[in-house]
Amino acid sequence: MKADVTSSMRKRRSSPPRQRIDRALRVAGTGFSFFIFGLSGLLLRSLVFPLLGLLVHDRVLKVRLARDTIRLGFRAFIEMMRLLGVLRYEVSGLERLQRKGLLILANHPTLIDTVFLMAFVRHADCIVKQSLWNHPVTRGPVRSAGYISNANGPGLIGDCLASLANRNNLIIFPEGTRTPPGGAMQFKRGAANVAVRGRRDITPVLITCRPPTLGKGEKWWRVPPTAPHFSIAVQEDIAIAPFLQNGVSEILAARHLTDYLQNYFMKATLGHAAA
Repeated sequence: MKADVTSSMRKRRSSPPRQRIDRALRVAGTGFSFFIFGLSGLLLRSLVFPLLGLLVHDRVLKVRLARDTIRLGFRAFIEMMRLLGVLRYEVSGLERLQRKGLLILANHPTLIDTVFLMAFVRHADCIVKQSLWNHPVTRGPVRSAGYISNANGPGLIGDCLASLANRNNLIIFPEGTRTPPGGAMQFKRGAANVAVRGRRDITPVLITCRPPTLGKGEKWWRVPPTAPHFSIAVQEDIAIAPFLQNGVSEILAARHLTDYLQNYFMKATLGHAAA
């Protein structure tokens, strides 16, 4: 009995140092991962995509190859983070993404949500912030891949509809930015307008991260006590037809759809956290 108590006390005394070492390793791994991410962006911009431009002259083929390169690069990136012990992840419902012309809407709890989705979605297109469009690290890849710039203003929805018409899988985060601390989502109406005007059903993707990390306003080196677990769950499609019944105007339909989507994702996130 005395030996058992002594052993238990030793475990409690040795546990905090192991946790500190584990956290220090994950901080180092996270920093290394972001360094590799930036370096890869520079290599793509300065070497890979210029070479692609010289060798491939057909614009459609060039864009497809650029997007495939980014998808495989992002897949390698998250696998590297997993192997480094920075994170763990699981993806469910992936078979629902094996289609073309999807309007994919997702919540946005962390900095690397885009990386996860772009890693698993073929023929992916997305809306890119103007700051990334002009950033020295990211502007080469995003321009070569033909992603949509959010600087187009009134023409943005038209660009989104054109992308879907070309059978791209368009990824949109209706919040427009990461979910603020506390988890209160505030959806903008742009994604609903694309769905309503394009008569496109919605493929929702629920992203959760436990314990939370890389949230809005969080520094990358403030890693959680344990390695975060990311869950990317592709849900059943949401039909758009019910929101357009009885001659409802597109403006009103988009408003109702936005409210519905915000409640949908809020409930799904809370339900997943409680599970």
